[in-house]
Amino acid sequence: MTSEAILEFVRTAISSPWFYLALFTLVAVDGFFPLGPSESLVITAGVFAASGEPNVYLVIAVAAVGAFAGDHVSYLIGRTAGAGLLTRARAGTRRRAAFDWAAGVLAERGGLILVAARYVPGGRTAATLTTGAVRFPLRSFSRYDSIAALTWAVYSTLVGYLGGVAFEHDPLKGLALGLGMAFALTVLVETVRYLRRRALRSAVPAVPELEKAPV
Repeated sequence: MTSEAILEFVRTAISSPWFYLALFTLVAVDGFFPLGPSESLVITAGVFAASGEPNVYLVIAVAAVGAFAGDHVSYLIGRTAGAGLLTRARAGTRRRAAFDWAAGVLAERGGLILVAARYVPGGRTAATLTTGAVRFPLRSFSRYDSIAALTWAVYSTLVGYLGGVAFEHDPLKGLALGLGMAFALTVLVETVRYLRRRALRSAVPAVPELEKAPV
């Protein structure tokens, strides 16, 4: 299949009204069962939105709602499964201490963690599962997650849109630019996280271990 045929196929698929349902579904599922980076689909939609179809505002809205819904499914999974783990983790054990420590970190910096984790591959699912497992308040989770989902949707769509504008007559180059920008940001975030972990490793309190405490 030639590149022109591929582009025509993508244009046809992405201009269908059913595309928005597919976008919502894939982004939502990616929130609790990551099959692949949903950013790629949103960025692709943003690239073609630069030519007028699909609608850029609808792409942002659908991606944000899908991300919000998927994150809440992940939170509920963590809350359901995590409750059992917490019940079995007796007081004074290392496992219970780990849960208590995570709950404390989320209580202090829960909002920042949820927003930042949405830009980390695999981080969003880990963060939302953990918030549920340690019973982070649902109202606070929803408030912070709405910010995370909306900013992520705007960012992903506009990265693609800028690529589409830069290469209006060559969507493949626009897509390559958009994906390249997203990849560069991911590398930057991971680098900052790595350097920060190294710098703060000695300052982070270790999970307390009690002598002869049962696991």
